[in-house]
Amino acid sequence: MISSSTLSITWLQPDIEEERWEFFNHPAKQFWYQSHLVTWEQIVSAFDGGALVPYPRAAAINGTPVALSYHSYEDYQTYLARAKRGYRKNYTRLEDDLQASGTLMLKAPIVLCCDGEGLLFSGYRRLCLGWNYGMVPYIWQVQLG
Repeated sequence: MISSSTLSITWLQPDIEEERWEFFNHPAKQFWYQSHLVTWEQIVSAFDGGALVPYPRAAAINGTPVALSYHSYEDYQTYLARAKRGYRKNYTRLEDDLQASGTLMLKAPIVLCCDGEGLLFSGYRRLCLGWNYGMVPYIWQVQLG
């Protein structure tokens, strides 16, 4: 027998202004921005031209490696399951909501792509939620440069 789930997530285009902190303040991402000479203005300008793209659990999307995607279960254990309570609490709330209602509408995680390399810009918890429930989540993929 094959078990099936009725849980589902509808992925929506995110709002780039809500993710501003990720560009200006996230310490682990600064090297990627600097090495690709990416500016906030470039991201904002290209953002609406992005697209919802399926992202099966992997280190790459369609052959493009995605930095900081932390796709393995071991990564999930390190970066989310054992994270500080405040960070983990939001993920737990998403899980509870999904289990209670059976369906969620979420803003898609954002992946920036430039020069054949990607970066998970935002949405790690949302991405993990889909992956951990056996779904193929969608990301908002933005091509820069």
